[in-house]
Amino acid sequence: MNGGEGLVQQTLRQILLAPVYDVAVQTSLDPLNRLSGRLGRSVWLKREDQQPVHSFKLRGAYNKIHSLSVQQARAGVVAASAGNHAQGVALAASAKGIRAVIVMPQTTPDIKVDAVRRHGGEVVLHGDNFDAAYQHARQLSESEGLTMVAPFDDAAVIAGQGTVGQELLQQKRDLDAVFVPVGGGGLIAGIAAYLKALAPHIKVYGVEPEDAACLKAALDADAPVTLPRVGLFADGVAVKRIGDAPFELARHCVDGVITVNSDEICAAVQDIYEDRRAIAEPAGALALAGLKRYCAEGGAGMNLAAILSGANVNFHSLRYVSERCELGEGKEAVLAVTIPERQGAFLQFCRLLDRRLITEFNYRLSGRDRANVFVGIRLKHSEEKAQILHALSEAGYPHEDLSADETAKLHVRYMVGGLPPEPLDERLFQIRFPEAPGALERFLTDLGSRWNISLFHYRNHGAAAGRVLLGMEVSDADFAELWAQLCALDMDCEEVSNSPAYRFFLRG
Repeated sequence: MNGGEGLVQQTLRQILLAPVYDVAVQTSLDPLNRLSGRLGRSVWLKREDQQPVHSFKLRGAYNKIHSLSVQQARAGVVAASAGNHAQGVALAASAKGIRAVIVMPQTTPDIKVDAVRRHGGEVVLHGDNFDAAYQHARQLSESEGLTMVAPFDDAAVIAGQGTVGQELLQQKRDLDAVFVPVGGGGLIAGIAAYLKALAPHIKVYGVEPEDAACLKAALDADAPVTLPRVGLFADGVAVKRIGDAPFELARHCVDGVITVNSDEICAAVQDIYEDRRAIAEPAGALALAGLKRYCAEGGAGMNLAAILSGANVNFHSLRYVSERCELGEGKEAVLAVTIPERQGAFLQFCRLLDRRLITEFNYRLSGRDRANVFVGIRLKHSEEKAQILHALSEAGYPHEDLSADETAKLHVRYMVGGLPPEPLDERLFQIRFPEAPGALERFLTDLGSRWNISLFHYRNHGAAAGRVLLGMEVSDADFAELWAQLCALDMDCEEVSNSPAYRFFLRG
């Protein structure tokens, strides 16, 4: 038996003996029927969001704390975390009647601090980031004799997480591949060790964000390496260096690593919600995003499972998720298009899009010869964007595809506008109309081309009514005629020319 096989067998024994069900529950393996239909595979989701702390971290934390000596248990434990590990340690220690000190950065949101306290943890706020909190936790460990409970780089923690793999094999023995999110590596090390020991035909793939791929970097270098920086969107896996102990198991048991971007993670959050009405945190949906990438690239196997590792989502981040999921699924294109600045040009451009659903339309008068428009378009299939770009070229509209431009998606789409290049006789209106395919085109048709549009902002919010902010060049003498026409549209229309925001940022 070589060193790798010996390590796997040792981990297997620890998994089989792990008493995690003193506090943890066996989570369900749920079918994702809608997604399975789309992918032509049987897709399953392992629901670790069903744990008492809404993540798998409770398993490893309890197994570690259960392994403490009487003296260590009497002294207590300490951990540094601002996330799921903190809650897992707090609840696990509370179940054993052990003191748990959790060091969290001072910037940790109150909701996470309160959750740790509810689970029995003694919270110490220290430093502005995780590194400062971790160093303080080490100091407390030395000065007060507290045992550090590591989030992933510990054999007992790995074994506790490995019970997820044990349940998977009990629940569905004919799996072809399992997809596991990777942060520090404790979860994938435990799952992979168990499955490769007892069902080596099942492929195990790690999934990482493109901007936090520490396992991929380690496998490429054949040793753990420290990434210079990591992205924080999927903060539950934002780890710069894979754990040494997890890496030793991963190098022998993991079949490959898949990386995905933030948009793909957002799309996976949406898939989970649509199939199971569960809201995963970004790190929790990471594995499913990798499964979908695997299928898109022609990966083998019909029975595929992904681990939903956690659901401790920051509610306010859902706004970002909802805006990016369509791009991640390839269901939206974001374009910059230059159109001639003349009456009726907007309507002509909308007709060119052939009644496709426009998700947003932003414009501000910037010159008298050309207009630059920022437009989002809903796509029905993967070839449709190429068709739209071809149609724009054929019609002579200069354009740029911004769908992969992070600056455009994160910032510029909210900044299109500004002051006009010259003083305008302009009135500003808010207009609401029934939302439906082609509604924006019908609105522009009914509006006509008597007056020049100087500002236009529209976003589809998925509601029954579409909302437009409309600027029109109109003299005081002609305003009554314009207002009569707007009222005749039988839409909810309100003049907002006295808006302070308009006067400050857009009027000039």
